[in-house]
Amino acid sequence: MAVASNGHRLQGEVEPLTLHEDRLFDPDPQVRRIARSLYEETRDLPLVCPHGHVDARMLAEDEPFPEPTALIVIPDHYIFRMLYSRGIPLEALGVPTRDGSEVEGDPRRIWQLFGENFYLFRGTPTGAWLAQELYEVFGVRQKLTGETAQRIYDEVAEKLASPEYRPRALFDRFGIEVLTTTDGAADTLEQHRTIRASGWDGVVLPCFRPDAVLRIALPGWSDELAALERVHGSPIADYAAFIAALEGRRAFFRSMGATSTDHGVLEPRTEYVPAEVADTLFQKARQGIATAEHQRRFEAHMLMEMARMSVEDGLVMQIHAGSLRDHNERVFQRFGSDKGADIPLATEYTRSLKPLLNAYGNDPRLTVVLFTLDESTYSRELAPLAGHYPAVRLGPPWWFHDSPQGMRRYREQVTETAGIYNTAGFNDDTRAFCSIPARHDVSRRMDADFLAGLVARHQVDLGDARAMARALAYDLVRETYRLENMRRPAPAGGVE
Repeated sequence: MAVASNGHRLQGEVEPLTLHEDRLFDPDPQVRRIARSLYEETRDLPLVCPHGHVDARMLAEDEPFPEPTALIVIPDHYIFRMLYSRGIPLEALGVPTRDGSEVEGDPRRIWQLFGENFYLFRGTPTGAWLAQELYEVFGVRQKLTGETAQRIYDEVAEKLASPEYRPRALFDRFGIEVLTTTDGAADTLEQHRTIRASGWDGVVLPCFRPDAVLRIALPGWSDELAALERVHGSPIADYAAFIAALEGRRAFFRSMGATSTDHGVLEPRTEYVPAEVADTLFQKARQGIATAEHQRRFEAHMLMEMARMSVEDGLVMQIHAGSLRDHNERVFQRFGSDKGADIPLATEYTRSLKPLLNAYGNDPRLTVVLFTLDESTYSRELAPLAGHYPAVRLGPPWWFHDSPQGMRRYREQVTETAGIYNTAGFNDDTRAFCSIPARHDVSRRMDADFLAGLVARHQVDLGDARAMARALAYDLVRETYRLENMRRPAPAGGVE
């Protein structure tokens, strides 16, 4: 194989795309053999997707995907953050701007640029997911390069035009048992109504995420409150009315099949404040004078309230903490949020969650799933918390750590203190619909490999490892998110 001095394959040479059957398994023959046997028992289990960002509209309308670039490149910040880091403007990748100014509109040109720079993803989980997606979902058998980009574009585009590649057909083909979207407190869930009324038997559930109405110091908060008032059907003039509105929305989400809530916070700080103090903070927000410190205290109190509500209504509570959003102000101002500029922070859990866990953590009616971007907390804080409080489960490696080595570090640092049965199984947490099978496959392979190492070192026997592999791939996520008795939701028309 001839290689240029910059490491690129010389023009005219096309390398086949292959997926090794033992990828991600330990090179030691004994461990690899055990890992292969464990993986074979879990690889075809249904996919349970309890947290993610797939747009319900896609499955409600079930229209053909427009073309490869719009499906794979433009919506995926995992892709364009890497390309941007190498000096490729987001405009050149067709990422829409906030003011509607012109960006590259030719999908073939964007795909060509993507192909020419696909080598940047070597060794990354994004590269592994994309390779598996191209190979297994679209039947591509050549590596994506500048040389092959247009051929692969045509191949994928042809597939997308066929009925077998419509969203619902792929949902069924992927073996998805249930998929949960992420929805704001004021969302009418019209797309979910459409899905339920369609007669299709795919199970798509909403998840209640009230972050936008809790961030009282942000410029758009008054608009978010107005939207909440519209769906609530009456004014929200004080804190008591605000709480009543949130409780009403949670009940509506439950009527539409929701089993969980989600809370994205900078820090997992919790603090109970008296109702009159909470109302003072709320009134400052209504007057437009709430400060960052006011918001910090209000959010800390509202996490307590969300836990109280979950004890009462049974919704599983997820906390995603430790991401400093929109770090790159220039990108945020031009393109808005979720453009690859969110950066992890060091995060503290033990003191921050003590008020919440002392109030509700011993109550078996509560399940709170904790996620982190700070790996140093796995063994020091999170595993001890989950290994003690009945209400706590640990979410899987999240975002930057949703990777083969991130998964290994997680298992090695969590298992000895919390075991596996205080963890929440896997969730893919993605907008990239066609990458869902690959993400689950990576997790199942890495768990099989981790367990194979325990068997080879005689820490567990093969029978226990088989039960553990199934639990990690399927049983734990159903239990954690209260999906064990999951049924097709009732016909559309839940009461708001």
